[in-house]
Amino acid sequence: MKIGYLGPKATFTEAAAAALFPSSPRAPYDTIPDCIDAAAAGEIEAAVVPLENALEGSVNLTLDYLIHEQPLPIIGEVVVPIEQHLLVHPYYAPHWREVKEVYSHPHAMAQCRKFLHTVLKEAKHVHVTSTSAAARWVSEHPYLPAAAIANRLAADEYGLVIAQENIHDYDSNHTRFIVVSRRNEPLSLRSPLYAGDKTTIVVMLPKDQPGALHQVLSAFAWRRLNLTKIESRPAKTGLGNYFFIIDIDAPKDDVLIPGAMAEIEALGCTVQLLGSYPYYFVG
Repeated sequence: MKIGYLGPKATFTEAAAAALFPSSPRAPYDTIPDCIDAAAAGEIEAAVVPLENALEGSVNLTLDYLIHEQPLPIIGEVVVPIEQHLLVHPYYAPHWREVKEVYSHPHAMAQCRKFLHTVLKEAKHVHVTSTSAAARWVSEHPYLPAAAIANRLAADEYGLVIAQENIHDYDSNHTRFIVVSRRNEPLSLRSPLYAGDKTTIVVMLPKDQPGALHQVLSAFAWRRLNLTKIESRPAKTGLGNYFFIIDIDAPKDDVLIPGAMAEIEALGCTVQLLGSYPYYFVG
């Protein structure tokens, strides 16, 4: 089973893919659309892409591409802790406080604001496409006073030294990654990482009218279906038009969830099932 992921190598996305598919061959892709398209074309059997970060919020590109461009079903999800480290070339390990530039993805920079502001206040921040790309750049320029913010996997991949561990501001930072595939079958991994099942749907309201969203939510409330997330995104059909992405903390059964979806459709809404799948948690 070949797995694609948002690359390059040693990103947090590869760490998520490795956690779920440790023995499967993995292929990196440059962008989220490239990765999803590869799964749709059958180049890979499944794609692992980021969906949401606890600090920075949803990855809108993933959501919009799945809904508007390439509607592959979600077959699994894994939540991975985000631990950011300051990496330097071994040559600079004793002098890491003297670095003049710090390379990383903008989100990683944002997650380490306090450390950068207090410890490396004079260093220039240089944004690159991924934390792994930052580590690779530092490894390729061993004698420049530069550091990267990236994970342990990147340090190992590019032969760098962890000058300071866990420089992120919040220990509770996690990222949700989803697994999408054109084979509409939920993952059946027997894994100690298994944490439960959920169902994700998309709801488009018929028009802007008072109480419309309340009626939609009532369909879940009286059935005692717990919603773990509800988020609005522009429908791309004009200002003020939105659809809602809803996560239900339960697998799709034969009665409750189909009944809720039918009730919502009876209100004049459009309902799309994005997937009913297991989710996993990396401790």
